[in-house]
Amino acid sequence: MCSIIGYSGNGEVAPILVDGLQRMEYRGYDSVGIATLNNGKLLIRKGIGKVAEVNASLALKEMPGLLGIGHTRWATHGGVTDLNAHPHSACSANVAVVHNGVIENYHELRDCLLKDGHVFKSQTDSEVIAHLLEHYWALKNDIREAMIHTCNRLLGSFAFVAIFEDSTLCGARYDEPLIIGIKPDGYFISSDVLGFLDYTDRAIFLDNRDIVMLERNNISLINFDGDIVNRTPTQVAWELGCADKGRYTHFTLKEIYEQSQTIFTSIHQTKPNLETFCNILAKAEDVFITGSGTSYHSALLAKHILSRYSKIRVESIMSSEFQYSSELLDKNSVLIAISQSGETADVLQSVKSAKEKGARVLSIVNVSTSSLARLSDCFLEVKCGPEIGVAATKSFTSQLSIIYYIADRVGDNLTGISTERRELSNAIEKTLQLETKIAEIAAHVKDVKDIYILGRSIHFPICLEGALKIKELAYIHAEGMAAGELKHGPLALIDTNSLVIILNPFDSTYVDTLSNANVIKSRGAKLIGISNKQDPIYDYCISIPYVKESLLPLVEVIPLQMLAYHLALYNNADPDYPRNLAKSVTVK
Repeated sequence: MCSIIGYSGNGEVAPILVDGLQRMEYRGYDSVGIATLNNGKLLIRKGIGKVAEVNASLALKEMPGLLGIGHTRWATHGGVTDLNAHPHSACSANVAVVHNGVIENYHELRDCLLKDGHVFKSQTDSEVIAHLLEHYWALKNDIREAMIHTCNRLLGSFAFVAIFEDSTLCGARYDEPLIIGIKPDGYFISSDVLGFLDYTDRAIFLDNRDIVMLERNNISLINFDGDIVNRTPTQVAWELGCADKGRYTHFTLKEIYEQSQTIFTSIHQTKPNLETFCNILAKAEDVFITGSGTSYHSALLAKHILSRYSKIRVESIMSSEFQYSSELLDKNSVLIAISQSGETADVLQSVKSAKEKGARVLSIVNVSTSSLARLSDCFLEVKCGPEIGVAATKSFTSQLSIIYYIADRVGDNLTGISTERRELSNAIEKTLQLETKIAEIAAHVKDVKDIYILGRSIHFPICLEGALKIKELAYIHAEGMAAGELKHGPLALIDTNSLVIILNPFDSTYVDTLSNANVIKSRGAKLIGISNKQDPIYDYCISIPYVKESLLPLVEVIPLQMLAYHLALYNNADPDYPRNLAKSVTVK
C-alpha cells in the first residue's frame, strides 16, 4: 500500500532513494519523505505530494549521507499531512522508521508509551514502531534485541525499515513484502524489486517473521525469536524494471495499447508448470476462484468460461468475503487465487484459510516472486510486464487470456484463444484504432453524473469492470448491471439525465439485451452501444469487430478502458494516479 526503501552503500544515498521511490510510486503517492544519516545525525525531509513535487520543493536529492530510508504513503491512519508523512522518528531522534501495513494494537502501544513519557508528533499507527525501537534500544543497549522485542510487540501486518544513528539499517516483515537487493558495494531493503532493479538483479525475499540487519555493510538475518536464518539469493528478471511511458502521455494509455501483445504473451506458459496446474484443477471435486477488484471480475468470467467450456463446476467468491465461506473447502477442494501484484491482503488471507482446510492452491499472478506465488502449490504468470497505472488494464485481459487457455487445456480447445489467434489479434488492433471516436464520445458525455453499463452472460463481468474503470479514473458514479435485472429495481433510476452503455454484440444475448435498450430509450436516457451490429436505437455506437462469441470480453473491455481514460482527462483527473487509490492493496 506504501512503498518503502532503505539503502546502505558507498554512494550518496538521497538520489538513489528518490529514484527508487519514483519507480514504486504506484504503491502510494499521498506524501513522500526520506531520512539520511550524515556525520552521525539523522536528517529528515518529508511533505505532501508526489515524489517529483516534494523533491522539487524540499530538494530531497541534495540531502547528504551514505545511508538512508525513504517512503511514499497511501494513508490508512491519520490524514494526508506533513506530520503524518514518513519517515517517523522517536523522541531523541536517534532512530527513524518507514512502514507499510497496519499495526492493529497501536492504540494500546501508544498509551503505554505515553505513560512512559514518549511524545508523539503524528496520528499514524507507524510512529509507535520508532518509539518502541527507541525504548528497547535504550533499555537493552542492543539494536538486535530492540528489533526482536519491537517486532514481538506488534500485532497486524507490517514491513518496516529502520535507520539508527550508529549507522545500522534494519528491516522486518510480517504479512507484508520486504526484499533485499544485493550490490557488490551495498544493500537495498525494499517493498518492491522495482525500487532497486536499476542497480542489481540479485535479491533475497524475506519470509514472515524475518529480520535483516545491516551493520557497516555486514548483513545478518534472524527471526523474531532471535534465531539465525538463511535465505537463498534469487536472480530477478531485468525486464521487470522496464517501466517507461515511451511516446504515451500516461502509463494507463500505454498499457491499454500494450494489450495487442500482452494478451498473447500470457499464454506462453512452460509446459510442466501448465500441466501441473491443469492436472490439479481437473482432479478437484470442488473449485473456488477468488480475487479482489478487477481480479474478482476475472474470477467471475473464469466461472463462466470454465463451466461452459471445460464442464468444471466453479464458485467465485470475492476475497474480502472469502473468510465467511471458507468452511465450504476441504482437502478435495482447489482454490484459484487471482492477483496482479500477488500481495493483496484479502487474497493472501483467503489462501491461508484455504490451506488451513487442506485445499490445494493455484494462482494466477503477474509477479512470480510475490507472496501469493510462493504460497501456492502451482502458479501461472500472466507475463504482461510491470503495470504502473493504478487501474488494471493489460493485467486484466492477460488474466482472462490465461483463463481461456486453461479452459482449453482442461477441455477440448473450444474457447478459440489458440485457434482464433489471428482473428483475435486483428480485432484488438482494430478496436485500439477506435480511440479518436471514443474520445469524441467522451467529450459529449463528460458532464454526466451517473453511468449504467448493462450486459448479459459473459458480458456482465465486463459491465462491472467497465464501471470500475470509470469510477477509478474519471470519478463518475458508474454501475455495472445484469441487463435481465433492469426491470427488478434499477429501472427506477433511469431518466433523461442518465447515460447507459449497452454491451450488445451479435451473439446469443443480442435480442434480449436489445429489448432492454428499447425500454431504457423510452425513458429518455442516452445510449452508447458497444456492438458488432449497429442499431438506430443507440445515440452513439462503438462498433467493435466480429470475433468468436467466447472471446468477445477480450475485445469489448478495451472501449470501456478507453472511455474511462478520456473521461478522466476531460475531468482533469490523473489517470495514472487516481485519488485515494493505490495499486497494491496490501492492507485490509
